Amino acid sequence: MSTTIITEHPGWHETSAGDPVRVVEHQGAAWLAHGQSDPGHLRLLRLDTGTGEQPPVAYTSAVDLPTPSEGAPLLAELVSLGTVARLTNPSLWDAITTALLRQVVTAAQARKRHRAFYAAYGRAFDTSVGPLPLAPTAEVVLGLSDEGFAAVGAKFNAKGLRAAATAYLNRGDHWSTLDPESLVKELVEVPYIGPWTAAAAAADFTGDHSVYPHGDLAVRTWAGRAAPGLALPSAEREFESLWRRWAPARTTLHALTLFTLTWGSHARITGTGGTPHRP
Repeated sequence: MSTTIITEHPGWHETSAGDPVRVVEHQGAAWLAHGQSDPGHLRLLRLDTGTGEQPPVAYTSAVDLPTPSEGAPLLAELVSLGTVARLTNPSLWDAITTALLRQVVTAAQARKRHRAFYAAYGRAFDTSVGPLPLAPTAEVVLGLSDEGFAAVGAKFNAKGLRAAATAYLNRGDHWSTLDPESLVKELVEVPYIGPWTAAAAAADFTGDHSVYPHGDLAVRTWAGRAAPGLALPSAEREFESLWRRWAPARTTLHALTLFTLTWGSHARITGTGGTPHRP
């Protein structure tokens, strides 16, 4: 069965051949993740000196998907993805930064803002697709002026990123040890981090999409496009209720959400559509 790499994180770029590439930091070392032409194979290369293991890649099989009869058209599409491979975000700070930069704007706008912010203030590494940056550190964020944020289109995010940076420097090591639900509960205590942002960051960092905001417009949009014949609820609460009814177990809820987002990451047309996110 085939393996499909999910590339929903805005840190992913593409080579001229269409292969996904991304730079991440894990245990103090920078790594390049390169999706090979062989579908579903992620090659990880260390970019600088450091110790520790390579970043984790999680694999979720289609056998973990639920089997609700009323959702059969959607499940038929998702099963075709085979096994989903996801580079679990090894940096909690990157996950928090990314979730904050996705607030309010569409997915296309968030991707543009994310790349501008990282390119301007993050440590970059030369790759086959040009310089690719890591997340600007919490210390760098706290040193930025209002004009610095505005210069890359992130003026709206300045207060949230500063509050998150302060909290992360104080509690980040502790947060990194928490289970997904506990992490969400702690993140929402930070000013400007609401339930959506906390859940999205926790899912990104832990790789557990059972805590993802399941009524999110991205999930609703891709589910509707994957199975246009289904009469899916348009309202957030009603959709989430249906989603949880289809996938009552944690494992199936994770798989259903992850596979839907994976389908969307491959169906996305650059510069069109998008998802405005509340805090």
